[in-house]
Amino acid sequence: MTDDIMASLNAVKKASRELVDFSDDQINQVLLALADAIPEHMENLLAANQDDLQRMSPDDPKYDRLLLDASRLLAIADDIRNVATLDSPLGKVLEGHTLANGIALSKVSVPLGVIGIIYEARPNVTFDVFSLCLKSGNAVALKGGSDAARSNQAAVALIHKVLKNCGVSPDVIYLLPPERAAVKFILEAVDQVDLIIPRGSRGLIDFVREHAKVPVIETGAGIVHTYVDDEADINMARDIIFNAKTRRVSVCNALDALIIHEKQLANLVNMLAPLAEQKVEVLADAPAYAALKNHYPEALLKPAQESDFGVEFLSLKMVVKTVTSLEEAVAHITRYSSKHSEAIVSSNQAHIDYFIKHVDAAVVYANASTAFTDGAQFGLGAEIGISTQKLHARGPMALQELTSYKWIAMGSGQTRPA
Repeated sequence: MTDDIMASLNAVKKASRELVDFSDDQINQVLLALADAIPEHMENLLAANQDDLQRMSPDDPKYDRLLLDASRLLAIADDIRNVATLDSPLGKVLEGHTLANGIALSKVSVPLGVIGIIYEARPNVTFDVFSLCLKSGNAVALKGGSDAARSNQAAVALIHKVLKNCGVSPDVIYLLPPERAAVKFILEAVDQVDLIIPRGSRGLIDFVREHAKVPVIETGAGIVHTYVDDEADINMARDIIFNAKTRRVSVCNALDALIIHEKQLANLVNMLAPLAEQKVEVLADAPAYAALKNHYPEALLKPAQESDFGVEFLSLKMVVKTVTSLEEAVAHITRYSSKHSEAIVSSNQAHIDYFIKHVDAAVVYANASTAFTDGAQFGLGAEIGISTQKLHARGPMALQELTSYKWIAMGSGQTRPA
C-alpha cells in the first residue's frame, strides 16, 4: 500500500503544477462536461451508493449524509454548473504599489497546490470538492470513509473519465484507499500535499489536528446554539428554532442547544410545539423541564444531563438551557461552542450588539436561522467547508479561500545598495 499511495500522491503533485497552463474557459468546459455526465451515469452512481447504504443502519445519524438519490445528484450537477459560472479566483491583483526605486510590486492570487480532504460518509463532498479545487487551480487528494467507499469510487471514476475526455490529467484528483491505515500517508505527505481540510465529526477533526504534519484548516463540527432573549418576538423565535433544528438535522449548522431566558419559560411550550410534531427529542434542564412537563410528549421529553451540553447531535434531538441573563447565555456559549454558528433572537438592539460583540464564532446571527451558514446562501457559490478557526479562512470557504498569493516584483535592472 505504501508505494502505491506515495506514487499516486507524487502524481497529484505533478498534475497540480500542470494545471497552471489551463485557462479558466478550459476548466469550465471540464466542469460543465461533468455536470452533464452525472445524470447520464445516474444509475451507476445510485447503485454504488445503495451498496454503501446497505451496510449502514437507517437510524445512524450519518445515514442521511450518505444517502444519494436522483434529486440530490441533479442538485450536485447544478452546483457544479454554478461553480463554472463563477469568476476565477486566480490571477487577481490583491494589492500593488511602486517603490521609490521603480520596482513595481503586485500581490497576486495563486493556487494552493494540492489540497487534501479527509471526510466521512458524505459522497456529495467528492463532487463538491473536485469542482471547487479545479476551479481554483488546485489538485485534490481525497480520503473518504469506508462507509461511502463505493459511492466515492464511482464518483471519482466518472470524474476521471470526464478529465480524460477533456484532455486534462486524471491525476488532478486521487482517491486514497478507504482503509483507516491510509490516513497516515496523507497526514504526513509534507512534500506532496499543501493543505489538509478535515470534514466530519469532532473526533475526526481532533485526530487530524493532532497527527497532521501538513497544515490543517478545521471545518465541519458545529455545536450550534440559539439564544431566545427576554425581549424576543415569540413567533419569530418559534419559526427560527423550527427551521434551524428540523430543516436538515445531519448538517453542521443544525441547532443543537436552545438557550432561553427564564422570563420566556411561559412561552416555551408554544415555541417548541412545532418540534413535537416532528418528533424532536428535547433534553431540558430543570426549569425548562418543569415548564414543558405535561405539555410536550412524554416520550420525547427527558431531563438534561451535564453530558448533553456541548454535543453535536446530528439527529432530531436538542438540549435546552435556562439562563437568567444575556451575560449568562454568552458565558454558556463560550464554554460549549465549537465556534461555528451562533444566534440570538431579540428585539432589543443593545442586547443584539452585546451578543455579536462577545460571541466568538465564524458566523453570528441576529433574528435569523443558523441554517444559512452555507457558501451558496452567502452568495459565495459552492463551498468546501465551514472553517471554525481564525487563520487564513473563517466561515464558509469558497473559491477565494482556496488560493494563496505571491508577490511579483517587476524591475528594470535595479540592484540593492550595499
